[in-house]
Amino acid sequence: MDGMLDPHDRRLADAWETLKSHYDSGDSLKPESNRLAFADPEFLLRRETRGLRMQLEMLKPDLAQKEHGIEHTVVVFGSARFRSEAESHRELMRARESGDAQAIAKAETLLRNAGFYEQSRALARTITQFSATQAPEHKLFICTGGGPGIMEAANRGAQEAGGISVGLNIALPHEQSPNPYITPDLSFKFHYFALRKMHFMMRAKALVAFPGGFGTLDELFETLTLVQCKKAKPVPIVLFGSAYWKRLFNPHVLVEEGVIAQEDLDLFTYVDSVDHAWQVIRAFYEL
Repeated sequence: MDGMLDPHDRRLADAWETLKSHYDSGDSLKPESNRLAFADPEFLLRRETRGLRMQLEMLKPDLAQKEHGIEHTVVVFGSARFRSEAESHRELMRARESGDAQAIAKAETLLRNAGFYEQSRALARTITQFSATQAPEHKLFICTGGGPGIMEAANRGAQEAGGISVGLNIALPHEQSPNPYITPDLSFKFHYFALRKMHFMMRAKALVAFPGGFGTLDELFETLTLVQCKKAKPVPIVLFGSAYWKRLFNPHVLVEEGVIAQEDLDLFTYVDSVDHAWQVIRAFYEL
């Protein structure tokens, strides 16, 4: 025996059917000692089984990516709120038709930032096209947070280039759905931010941070900290959109105040074009 469980085992179907019936009726799931432990959501959601849930979130994406031959990724961060140029133009037209000054200003900002969506898309397409001709050990795959905006753009670019890409989504109070461009077998959802960020770093050969909000900053600074403290191997950390990043973040102040070293400024590079971003990654690995 290979130890594999039959996914069509009737006992599993019964367990999921019980869960669904309670969900549909709005009732709480009642404990049942006779339910198979691994098919018992009430048991798996106990505080004491948190370690099991974390281990499952560690294993599921790892095994799936191994099965698809994914060992090296380029992780793309950025705002979930940016839209494509075509969609942003439509939004501006609707706003102008409404005559609402606030809506017009918001739509103009959206259009101004649409270039980042298109650049994320183009960078992912470039990387995926390059990898199509490489030996398995040299292939780079696009990995994103799986949501809309910059993440969608990167997954979209990879799909347009005929490649596969990964999406590491997160369950939020206001549900964030995976974008439609992620390779279906590589679209994962996490409960724990910590496990999600661990998966970002496990295979990352480069990180490209486009303009974004708190989530982007969280991911960027965690990466910088891990590399600075040598908890992760050095990788290219590319800040795309120098005007945005230099206006938001002045690392020279940190050097002046003695809270980081001068050489820590070498951990990241500002870029303003797809060609420059790709050049930084290629130069680092002599591709």
